[in-house]
Amino acid sequence: MDLGLKGKVALVTASSRGIGLGIARVLAQEGVKVVISARREDELARARETIVKESGTEVLAVKADLTVKDDVDRLVKEAMSTFGNIDILVFNAGPPKPGTFSQLSEDDWEYATRLLLLSAVWLTKRVVNNMVSRGGWGGRLIYVTSLTLRQPIPNLVLSNTVRLSLAGLVKSLAVEYGQYGITANGIMQGYIMTERINQLAQEELGPGGVLVLMRLLRRGVGRYRRVGMEGLRKSVTWLLS
Repeated sequence: MDLGLKGKVALVTASSRGIGLGIARVLAQEGVKVVISARREDELARARETIVKESGTEVLAVKADLTVKDDVDRLVKEAMSTFGNIDILVFNAGPPKPGTFSQLSEDDWEYATRLLLLSAVWLTKRVVNNMVSRGGWGGRLIYVTSLTLRQPIPNLVLSNTVRLSLAGLVKSLAVEYGQYGITANGIMQGYIMTERINQLAQEELGPGGVLVLMRLLRRGVGRYRRVGMEGLRKSVTWLLS
């Protein structure tokens, strides 16, 4: 099915691995020109090579730390300079520090706010006005959130709290920019077997946590319900079409 995305330009953050890379690969396979970013240059180079080899599409890789406003500025400027515009923003960010409320410092809270909320604000401000000015198709804003929006997860107080603010931002953007043909949506995905999920499994379920988690995912027990990258792909491409 032709989703009408060929030739569009997408900026996908935290996209050198995991969910961000999965989304970038899906978009590239739909003929989208992709801008990927991450903090580690070596991982970013490997991700770019993978995407280009699979899809043959144009891929720009920009090293950037989302918690640094100057890096966000440079990321958007390089994307605009290379491709002329940004039609799609997919905001994805690495996880904040795990811990309980009593274990976390004020510096941890400030960093998590920059990582999960302020970086989304900075990026959106830098792309949405261009989307408005071009009219027509408008644009697409997608924000990867977390199951913590539905139910707080023990030992993830920062994610439990700050991601709720991100959800409020997404809803507000949908209301404000819908009149310009711009959609804003959040993806509250289930467990996908990324490095982060493996880490959490070890911390929460013990040394054999990954095997225990896989069994729980297969059985759909409690909050351990699985969504594969295929399910995420369908969700993202449908929201972008």
